[in-house]
Amino acid sequence: MKIGFIGLGIMGRPMALNLLRGGHELTVWARRAESMQPLLDAGASGADSPAGVASAVELVISVVADAPDVEQVMLGEQGVASADRAGLVAVDMSTIRPAAARDIGARLLEQGVDFLDAPVSGGEVGAVAGSLSIMVGGSVAAFDTARPAFACMGKNIVHVGDSGAGQVAKAANQIVTGAGVLTVAEALNFAARSGVDPAKVREALLGGFAYSKILENHGQRMLDRNFKPGFKSWMHQKDMNIVMQSAHELGMCLPVAAATAQMYNAMVGSGLGEEDSIAILKLLERLSGGED
Repeated sequence: MKIGFIGLGIMGRPMALNLLRGGHELTVWARRAESMQPLLDAGASGADSPAGVASAVELVISVVADAPDVEQVMLGEQGVASADRAGLVAVDMSTIRPAAARDIGARLLEQGVDFLDAPVSGGEVGAVAGSLSIMVGGSVAAFDTARPAFACMGKNIVHVGDSGAGQVAKAANQIVTGAGVLTVAEALNFAARSGVDPAKVREALLGGFAYSKILENHGQRMLDRNFKPGFKSWMHQKDMNIVMQSAHELGMCLPVAAATAQMYNAMVGSGLGEEDSIAILKLLERLSGGED
């Protein structure tokens, strides 16, 4: 399949490389030319704009920072829609507000482009391994078109529902993972401040109902104090803001999500925004008078 890829950052680059490894013909574009070079070296073609990407492909994928960026690459000057390519399917795999995804999808459909919102979970590790969880909103026909591409990038691929449903699922995912990371950090910090080996506490918890992948994977990274960014704290702050904005629109009470969002706000405010979200352990240690 001829596929276009827009956005070649920490997630987009390995995802695009997996499409090449899957045998697809790839055309790429990124705001920074140097971000494109690894893909060009691997056999992709380059374009000079999102429209240039769209004009050469059947399916175009974007992975960018937030809704204004999606709107710009899809609907802006020299955006995907301006290519006027019949039958084009556009997929955004960023994390944005469900309402924004629905609006962008409706505006693209008016211009003859079928749109899927397909955010992912699994972080950089999952992007590299091609094992992402992909949550998809949009038409069944567009989903069927994109499925071969999704299969190169992910293992758990679910068509959740109509436009925006993928972003709703991702927001729910961020509630669970954000609160989960905070909870594991709290538990390990509690153990350490109580004078008990947090590694042994984690080992004990792994064998009971407290088990989770976050405790297993991120808990070990916390013990190793490996805060190298795989998913930066400012990104989780942005995602929790999406959750809270959506809750406000719905008139919903999300108390755990609200407390988690405040903690990620505090992380960014205290200078930890560029570190991995598991560095929330450092913030808890500071608040408890422990090591940083």
